Parts: sequence; C-alpha cells; structure tokens
Amino acid sequence: MFCIKQDLFTYRRDGRCRDFIVRSVVLVAAGKSPGLIWLMRFDPFSKTFFNDPYELYGQLRDHEPVHHNPELGFYALSRFDDVLEAAMDTKVFSSAWGVTVRPMSPERIAAMPMIIMMDPPKQTRHRRLVSKAFTPKRIAAMEDVVRDLTLEYLNPLLEAGGGDFVRDFAGCVPVEAISLLLGVPKADRQWLRDAVNDSLTVEEGTGNPTATGIAASKKKMGYFFSLVAERRTKPQEDLISALVAAEVKSDTGEIEKLTDKEIVGFCSLLQAAGSETATKLMGALLVLLHRHPDALQDLRADPLGIPGAVEEALRYWPPSQIQGRTTTEEITLHGVTMPKESRVLLLTGAACRDGRQFPEPDRFDIKRQFPIQLSFGHGAHKCIGASLARLETRIAFELLFASTKEISIDESRAERVQMSNVAGYSSIPMTVVS
Repeated sequence: MFCIKQDLFTYRRDGRCRDFIVRSVVLVAAGKSPGLIWLMRFDPFSKTFFNDPYELYGQLRDHEPVHHNPELGFYALSRFDDVLEAAMDTKVFSSAWGVTVRPMSPERIAAMPMIIMMDPPKQTRHRRLVSKAFTPKRIAAMEDVVRDLTLEYLNPLLEAGGGDFVRDFAGCVPVEAISLLLGVPKADRQWLRDAVNDSLTVEEGTGNPTATGIAASKKKMGYFFSLVAERRTKPQEDLISALVAAEVKSDTGEIEKLTDKEIVGFCSLLQAAGSETATKLMGALLVLLHRHPDALQDLRADPLGIPGAVEEALRYWPPSQIQGRTTTEEITLHGVTMPKESRVLLLTGAACRDGRQFPEPDRFDIKRQFPIQLSFGHGAHKCIGASLARLETRIAFELLFASTKEISIDESRAERVQMSNVAGYSSIPMTVVS
C-alpha cells in the first residue's frame, strides 16, 4: 500500500532557494522505512529557471529524461544525446510551430516568416538564399570594425574606473556591430536595442509577452520594412541590400529571391539573436572568470586561450537555454510516449552539463576539449550568426585584458533577464584598474 501527497515548497541549499513540487510516496509495509520519490516540476517561466536551473536540470537528466509538464502542456528533453538527436531530426521534431516554449499560431508565423521557424526543404531554400549574403568572408571582414566599436565603448569605462559591464559595454557593442552589418543608421541603433530587449521580455509565471514588448516588436518590424523598401530602390554596401539582391536557382531551374517578409523576418531575427547571444555570452564569461580567478590569470598571461574560454562559457551557461519543437508523429523515448503534435522543449542548458557527455560537467574548465558545441544548435538550425558572436566576445576580452591591470565585479548587485528562451545578465556592476 502507499499514499501520495503532493506539495509545493521551497528548500534552501548553499544559501539559494529552489522551488520544487515533490510527491512524497510513503511506503506502508512491514519492516520498510518510509521512502521519498522526488519528481521535479520544470517551469521555464519561474525565477528559479532564470536565476539558476542547473541543480534541477541534473534531477531531470537522472530521474526524468523525458519530463512532462501537463499544466503548461509540454515535454522536455534534458540529456545530451536526446537533445542532439532531436535537433538533427527535423522530420519528427518540427520547428514549424515556432521555437519558443509555447507554440505559435500559423497566422502569426505566416505574417513574419523566419528561418528558425521552418523545416526542410523550405528552410533549406531560405538558408541558401540568406547564406548568399551572410557569408564567412563578410563576417571575417568585420574584425577591424568590431575592434573599433569595442574600443569606443570600452574607453569610457576605463576612464571612469568602471561602470555597468552589460548596460555600458556588452549590451552596446553587439547591437552596434549587427546594426552596422545590416545597414541600420547609427542614430537608430540603440532604440532598436531597447526594442529587442522589450520584445523578448516575458511576464514572470506566464511567459506571455508584455504590452510594451508587443508594441516594440511591431515598431521594429515596421522599421525594417521601410529599410528594405529603401534598399530596393537605393542599394548600399550592407547586408539588407545583399539580401534584396540574393538569388539562387531552384531544382527546376527557376531563379528564386527573398520576399520582403522573408528579409524582414531574417533582419529581425539577426538583430535579436545577434545582439542578445553575444551580450549574454560576454556577461557569462566575465562572471565565470570572476568566480575562477586562476582561469582569469591564465588568460591574462596567454590571451590565445580566450577562444577556448568562450567555448567553455557557451557550454557552461548557454545564452539560449531552450528550443521549442512540435512532434509530427508519436514517439517513445525512455519509456515515455509523446503523442503526435506534442510540444517538446530541447533543454540545451541541461544537455551541456550532461556527465554522460562531459567529464566533470559542473567544473568550469577553459582548456576543455569537446567535439560538439550544442549551444548554437546543431544540424539544419545551427546558428548562422555563431561566428560573429564568437568574434565579438573574443575581441572584447582581448581588449579588456590588454587595457586593465585588475577587473572586479559586484555579483551581489548583478541582475538577470527574464526573456523568452534567452538567459543571462542584464546588469553587472564592474570596477577596473588601468
């Protein structure tokens, strides 16, 4: 015999709170002691998720590798192999209903088509066209530009002896770089940054966009439509003009081009992902180096190690924690059957700490070698702007180390974002000694 009791409570460990739902299963049998089975309730809209979900991730990987949250209507995969295979299998795990926690309506997706919300072969055609404009050569040519932009925002921090690392620096350089690449005039770049932040911010507990965010998203889309229309009549040496001109031959020999909606969708995606990913990556690496001073000293002594530290920060604290998918057929994994049209979350943040893939996964090791970087996705939906985020972060820390003797942060006053899919810092108070 057994009885089941379910409670929501908070338990404290190492001074940090964790919210769990626990089912206490009390076994009633002669000679048996009462036992507990711990089943987690993963809530991607909670403060726990945005502040520090890694202990919960470990419980999911070990005890519920296919976690079901019936209240919020999703399943969640947390082990590395499962997340990797689902990311590769676009036939079963579709992106056509959007990639956020909740599925999007077909009308909303049709209104603004984005490459991350497509499956092959439609996604393949779109990526081929976009790749004609967003080339490795174009990104490599950004190195000197990014270096100049980095110094533009770093020098005032050095002169002042510090400031806010995110608000005054890491949140500025990526948006300037991606805006310059797209062809956004300088006067419009920072309000676009604010619009991106507002459009990605969600309400705690519900995950719904805020009224401010909805308005900001509409304003941002309208702005990009006007830029695309302008470039069709007056092309310039920028990415929007290259996207307007991009064309490929279809399998039937016809010439295909991107529509205005497709270009605006890509610009909006690139503006958001290109800004937020690098910003959160820079903030994560700074905090991790603050917590690991030996690693910081190693990088000061040998800046050639910075790319490795960037990869480890991506693994340890991925900026993109979740990618949403929808099943196109019934599938059973680890004894759990997910029906057709189930919402499935790929928990990249959990997969990147899976001890089945990474030795000592909770240890931050800037010299770690690993063959697959899952933090930028994999397969058809591998992030097209990953090389730019890496470039911006590498240059930021090269110049930061070259320009300072000491760096310190006040982690007690640091703040985190609460955004759809994206996790990381919105504020990190910093002092420097030049």
